[in-house]
Amino acid sequence: MSVPQPILCGPHSNTINTSQSPAESTSPLRCIGADVDEVSGNLRRSRPPRSAEPSTPASVEERVAKLVVECACPPELRNGRMQRSSQNCQTYSEDERKTYIVYMGDHPKGVVQSSELLHISMLQNILGSKFAPDALLHSYKRSFNGFVAKLSEKEATRMAGLDGVVSVFQNKNNKLQTTKSWDFIGFPRNVKRSSIESDIVVGVIDYGIWPESESFSDKGFGPPPSKWKGSCHNITCNNKIIGAKYFRINGTFGKDDIISPRDSDGHGTHCASIAAGDLVESTSFFGLASGTVRGGVPSARIAVYKPCWSSGCDDADILQAFDEAIADGVDVISISLAPRTVVFINYFEDVFAIGAFHAMKKGILTSHSAGNLGPDLYTICNNAPWLLSVAASTIDRKFSTRVQLGDGTVYEGVSVNSFDQNNTSYPLIYAGDAPNITGGYNSSVSRFCGESSLDENLVKGKIILCDGFQGTISEGLISIVAGILVRSISSKDVAFSFALPTVSLSQKDGTLIQSYINLTSNPTATIFKSHEGKDSLSPYVASFSSRGPNAITSNILKPDLAAPGVDILAGWSPIGSVSGVESDKRKVNYNIVSGTSMACPHVTAAAAYIKSFHSDWSPAAIKSALMTTATPMSVALNPEAEFAFGAGQIDPVKAVNPGLVYDANEIDYVKFLCGQGYDTKKIRSITADNSNCTQDNIGTVWDLNLPSFTVYMNTSTSFTRVFHRTVTNAGSTTSEYRARVTTPPSLLNFKVEPDVLSFSSVGQKKSFTLTIEGRINVGIVSSSLIWDDGTFQFEILNCVYARHCPSKEALDLYVSDVGLPHQAQKQPIILKGFTIITLGLGNSRGPSFIWPPPSGSFLLLLLLLVLRDKMPHGALPLALQDIDVLFLS
Repeated sequence: MSVPQPILCGPHSNTINTSQSPAESTSPLRCIGADVDEVSGNLRRSRPPRSAEPSTPASVEERVAKLVVECACPPELRNGRMQRSSQNCQTYSEDERKTYIVYMGDHPKGVVQSSELLHISMLQNILGSKFAPDALLHSYKRSFNGFVAKLSEKEATRMAGLDGVVSVFQNKNNKLQTTKSWDFIGFPRNVKRSSIESDIVVGVIDYGIWPESESFSDKGFGPPPSKWKGSCHNITCNNKIIGAKYFRINGTFGKDDIISPRDSDGHGTHCASIAAGDLVESTSFFGLASGTVRGGVPSARIAVYKPCWSSGCDDADILQAFDEAIADGVDVISISLAPRTVVFINYFEDVFAIGAFHAMKKGILTSHSAGNLGPDLYTICNNAPWLLSVAASTIDRKFSTRVQLGDGTVYEGVSVNSFDQNNTSYPLIYAGDAPNITGGYNSSVSRFCGESSLDENLVKGKIILCDGFQGTISEGLISIVAGILVRSISSKDVAFSFALPTVSLSQKDGTLIQSYINLTSNPTATIFKSHEGKDSLSPYVASFSSRGPNAITSNILKPDLAAPGVDILAGWSPIGSVSGVESDKRKVNYNIVSGTSMACPHVTAAAAYIKSFHSDWSPAAIKSALMTTATPMSVALNPEAEFAFGAGQIDPVKAVNPGLVYDANEIDYVKFLCGQGYDTKKIRSITADNSNCTQDNIGTVWDLNLPSFTVYMNTSTSFTRVFHRTVTNAGSTTSEYRARVTTPPSLLNFKVEPDVLSFSSVGQKKSFTLTIEGRINVGIVSSSLIWDDGTFQFEILNCVYARHCPSKEALDLYVSDVGLPHQAQKQPIILKGFTIITLGLGNSRGPSFIWPPPSGSFLLLLLLLVLRDKMPHGALPLALQDIDVLFLS
């Protein structure tokens, strides 16, 4: 990717990672520089920390608070629960109150209106004399039951023990995760459309919307559908945008926040226009990607829900957005937000899973971005089976940028560079030759072009060659340098916009340019405006896209699908920075952006398209149609196979007529949850009915009626696994489907019983079993079960895999800023057979890891005790009481 290589590590990382290629990646937890835009990778001003309220640490004892120790290969769930990593590095008193979400499942029948009184009573019970009216911050009243309150850690623990409480978890902060893309996936503007597409309401939970954009014109639209219950708050809507609300439970806003659903960032407008924007002719980004911009369902209506502000998107606000969207009556929900770091959370401590579950109960499918924390395995966080997790794939358009040296040599890299230097040559300097010595930096630091590390007098008016980026280049520096050449080993599959002429080059080309600088008395260069080319290898999954396997439920495939998410042109807020840098004065109505955020609304639109033809289909049926008709993707281009692209790239046209569908409803998911260790008490709180977990209805994960088969096994273990599935005829009235399994050579045997399914009516259901037995001697075996009636081919993936552990660190320790001196370099410390390696720079401490990994939580505790007592003073400025240990056995 074109973004430089940040290696600064701390608790508030907010970028798409571009610092490692797949071959270099070692850890499933990503910790990257905080000053590169999280969506585009662009240089930008630093955003505030994700939240002023740290997540609850997983304490070993009451004193234990901060350094996160996370195993590279996550453990299995035990009784449906998993320990969570803490997300920031601040200590606090056990009596200090933080914002918690108390989730209580569905509303008991007929008592919705009294829920707030119940919540107040519960708080009074826990807080006693400390109760104050402002302790209750918000009650969720419309679509599910719960509330937000200020609690100490002890009070939260006591609250979790009250009857009716499903979970209590701390309010976290999330981040953002863009149209040639529709044509690329075979979905042309003249595709057959249903007359009821204009009755479909797409709910977008994001940064809001810019309603004046041409993409949201209501020309030709009639009034909203009669089913609609939503409204618009502090903004003027029309017959295209029929709902707009904003949420900020803690009541605090930044100086640049617009207190309305209006989008001051651009991200929300971008996502909404991809999903349901109108056709707009002759658009481009400064002449790049010119053409017609359109959403997937341009006749559909849009309702926006804004839980996101300059500080990010808080869990409590996201959950309120779900609450309102479900009650307003949207048909599909699109949410391109995700945790800032890799975290594995119990389904009902995860606001995305909670919101999507209650949406599912009302017949609403949730499409969710997979996350931008790839390319490592185990980096996907949204693992619930009742939502659609979307990976980002490329399209056949790519942007390249050339740089010409003073000797005439031309090199080509990647970026979306709208600046034209008009063939003007500028002096060229290597960043390592321009350290800010008076600021305490030397060349080993300045070569990365870190903030304040360069001598501005030496680089003024010049093009700088950087060895990647650490942090950001300061606003002042951006205004005085002529351009930047980035020498980077990062992937070049994505091009990003920057606030000044910039190009990301290969390591080889960067080295040649440095040689030119060293051998030339007055080296010069010029950077040309980007040009558009064709990527003949597409589609493949972008390097930034988060990968599976599913760390919560190993035998459920994640991600589910892939969709275009690279170099997407779509609507933008004219007051949002193109590059995320405040001094970037370019203003646009359409911007080119990359991320799983952009892939997600493609799938949202595809789901809405299916819904317009099959209004009675459940979310599971729509998900099945999308997955079983997806276009297979190349394993050669995507070595992580299904863990990169799921079932493949969406094909909305085929998905309208899938032939057969795998359907599921709330009862099926309840059985699954019972099998995952949830008891009757929890289940009844979640569902607000008489559901039971008994021996008769506890369903194994292999019986959940999903459109995929996944088996997780040890490589040396022989096994037999039987899957039970039921398909519903959605094709011809009379049909006969025959099964065939395609599989590469392996030690596995597949058997389908029965292998012929005959149908005599639409809606008829038939059941079958798939038995997989044998063992695997490779990391992953991918195969397909295809049901074929001569008209429809209905494909479902079989994925058998062994444990995927990163090749180096088995433990990653992430620490906060601890004030290391400038020029801190790699510091190995040998300790009783273990090596503690810390990477740091400037005033920030980077990742530390232990090698070789200790085995077992007991040995880990012993190691930590040794660290406390034996390490040289100052070598690790954290005592045991400053360590938050995540025990994994």
